[in-house]
Amino acid sequence: MPSPVLPKTQKKAPGSPQQVVYKLAELFCGPGGIGLAAKGVEHQRNGKSFKISPVWANDIDADTCRTYAHNIHGIGFNEELPKHVVAGPIQEVPDLSKQSIPEFNALAFGFPCNDFSIVGEKRGLNGQFGPLYTHGVRALNAQAPDWFIAENVGGLVNQNEGKTFNLILNDLVNAGPGYVVTPHLYRFEEYGVPQSRHRVVIVGLRKDLNKKFAVPIPTHHSLEDFVSVEEILRQDISPSASHNTLTRQSERVTERLQLIAPGKNAWWLDELLQLSDSDLVDSVRRLRPQFQKYFGFSPKNVKKLRAKIKEVKLNVKSARMSHIYKRLDPQKPCYTITGSGGGGTHVYHWDEPRALTNRERARIQGFPDDFSFYGSSESARKQIGMAVPVSGAKAILRAILKTMAEEPYTSVPQNIAFSND
Repeated sequence: MPSPVLPKTQKKAPGSPQQVVYKLAELFCGPGGIGLAAKGVEHQRNGKSFKISPVWANDIDADTCRTYAHNIHGIGFNEELPKHVVAGPIQEVPDLSKQSIPEFNALAFGFPCNDFSIVGEKRGLNGQFGPLYTHGVRALNAQAPDWFIAENVGGLVNQNEGKTFNLILNDLVNAGPGYVVTPHLYRFEEYGVPQSRHRVVIVGLRKDLNKKFAVPIPTHHSLEDFVSVEEILRQDISPSASHNTLTRQSERVTERLQLIAPGKNAWWLDELLQLSDSDLVDSVRRLRPQFQKYFGFSPKNVKKLRAKIKEVKLNVKSARMSHIYKRLDPQKPCYTITGSGGGGTHVYHWDEPRALTNRERARIQGFPDDFSFYGSSESARKQIGMAVPVSGAKAILRAILKTMAEEPYTSVPQNIAFSND
């Protein structure tokens, strides 16, 4: 077993705190949600400054790696990828020891969730992506970092009646020198993320450090406290911001969206057709002051109104996913931003009959407007949807630094039962 990597302590000028720097390696790094959060957290205690510095990252997608290298390490889009940002399957990185990659004492891996997501085929460990968590175990075995953070979808907990999740947790507990793990289902809207994004995050600390991570108390406790999507998108986006072009859509889609109320999805149109004439008129009248602008007739003409709804509604009998052509409720957090493609899944504005731009989606994920994404619009959309929300990652990383600094903080019990014994 390799010797543990001690945090790098740098002496500063008299009066300045010493720096304890955790060197972070990332597997499945995405565009940089965790990396950007890591660079933005710091904790000072007893004359020391605890910080995180990203030193190595890997992702299978080349565009994603260029985005990460540019924003996290300042590498130009036209420059070659540096050796410490590796594009390609993690299976093709055979050695994760310090003899082959930079030395690290902190690890993050948001292993791909495709096989655990409730909207996928839920193949679990039998799928293409399910076993990829073992490379996080491999990294723990290789360099025995002080701590790690692993992230996945909430569906992981119940995969195969919970047996898959327990297998993963036990593998992490027994990796390297041994770890004390704290799994928790985080509802990121409770930590200031303007999005109802629920993810399992596993934080592990080396057993020989004799420390245990505690789940930080939420900063936002109810719908009244949550950051709404209108609040986060209210400020204009700079004309110089990249990936802020509108998604091309047909006139039919525009008309369909105009008939869908804020917070409702495509299947709401089927509900409208079940209403009485008077209730239908009342529902449509409340939708939009500019109704006639889009349809050219009065909602009082019920016969034409019903015909228009039948014309633009989806004729789908199965696979009625709730987010299909779902418009945002401006007073609530956004529903989950995804990286998958397909019609009707782009997340739709509450007021304008259109999909959000990639820049608006990036804002909801916590990326600043000057954070640039490499690649096509579809590539950027995938990167944004697969990222860990920046402010959510900050809340967890800040708590990790406080734990390592032995700084007490207010916490809540973990909501996933697991014994490290």
